[in-house]
Amino acid sequence: MKIGIIIETKEFEKAWNAFRFAVTAKKQGNEVKVFLMGEAVECEGLIHEKYNVDEQLKAFISIGGEILACGTCLKSRQLNGSDNCPLSTMIDCVNMVTWADKVITF
Repeated sequence: MKIGIIIETKEFEKAWNAFRFAVTAKKQGNEVKVFLMGEAVECEGLIHEKYNVDEQLKAFISIGGEILACGTCLKSRQLNGSDNCPLSTMIDCVNMVTWADKVITF
């Protein structure tokens, strides 16, 4: 199955669970793409002693997961895309949604 995940939060526990879901779905053999929108573009490097978002994000990347980050949301925060979270567009988000069999939003 192709699963698209849209993450719109950088709240530690919610973002951590979103990436845990992505990792689990990928490990079960699904194709998984994540689109970071709004404050979620700040998830890379987000570390909490109990809910280490960055660790789960990197685990997702390490097993072949794909992450896209909203360019407008990055620019509004004076941030740039990265190798793990490349700058993307709303067209990329729409393409992910049309590609996916199922889409979930956190």
